Amino acid sequence: MKYLVVGLGSMGKRRVRCLQALGYRDVYGFDSRADRRKEAEKLYGIRTFDNVETAIQETAPHALVISVPPDAHHIFMKIAVQKRIHFFVEASVVDTDMDAIRRDVDEIGIVGAPSATLRFHPGIRKIGELVKTGALGKVSNVIYHCGQYLPDWHTYEKVSEYYVSNPATGGAREIVPFELTWITDIFGMPRKAFGNVRRTIRIPGAEKIDDTYNCLLDYGDLLATITIDVVSRSATRRLTINGDARQLRWDWNKNAVDLFDPAKNEWESLSYEVQKAAAGYNPNIGEQMYIDELRTFIEATQGKGKWGNSIADDHAVLKLLYAIEASDRAGSVQPGGA
Repeated sequence: MKYLVVGLGSMGKRRVRCLQALGYRDVYGFDSRADRRKEAEKLYGIRTFDNVETAIQETAPHALVISVPPDAHHIFMKIAVQKRIHFFVEASVVDTDMDAIRRDVDEIGIVGAPSATLRFHPGIRKIGELVKTGALGKVSNVIYHCGQYLPDWHTYEKVSEYYVSNPATGGAREIVPFELTWITDIFGMPRKAFGNVRRTIRIPGAEKIDDTYNCLLDYGDLLATITIDVVSRSATRRLTINGDARQLRWDWNKNAVDLFDPAKNEWESLSYEVQKAAAGYNPNIGEQMYIDELRTFIEATQGKGKWGNSIADDHAVLKLLYAIEASDRAGSVQPGGA
């Protein structure tokens, strides 16, 4: 089977690596930038194109892997729908034409797969299993912090030179649905949402974006407090879940999920393995979860399984992001989507 990666920036190159790691050799690339095409050809030995229509016509791909900036996702999803080609698309933050695309995908019967990368992280998989099987008992509250430093994302280019400096696709704003995709998979959609959204420091080249999101998700008898920022000088993911049977504690730097058992008055550490990260990436961002994600998508296109994050699911998470932002503007609690 042949695959066309649309966009050869950081994520596009990663998707090429993932496809090749899965054993696919008929991988092609499209990008309007000559420097990115040249780099991908040199690094991965793939053929690239500067015109997407030509690329599709000459390669007849089984699927598109769409890795362009979020505000251009809809353009290439529409092309995939028009050509009746399966597509995988990176995490969204804007919902341009999403309802129409969802209807068209359902009508013609192709697989349209929004990314859900962190659901494939071994630590988050273990956390989901523990919550869903009742190992923690009745969950009362969730406290989560995800923090990164925006200039560390692409050290080879200025923040102002790519989409994270655009308020519509800003770095912190993009990470909120990226995280909520796995959080809502485990806990569901909240009844109500409240948020505070701020620019708290000056990041050169990103003066117009908000850098910190504080969110309170109200599930009725469960509350989740979530902070997501791009001001943390050390990349951080820390989680506490309080259940009436056990407390769960996770720090992604430790490659283990810790459980406190009050009956034994001791902590138990459940370790997991994170595969090696690509050069230049945080060691906790192993390539394997990206490989597993694409493998699952491809299996869905072959009828061997189901993709677990539908366009409707993705849109619901984006609406939750918008509710959090609306709450900040209005100073009031907003419906959460449940």
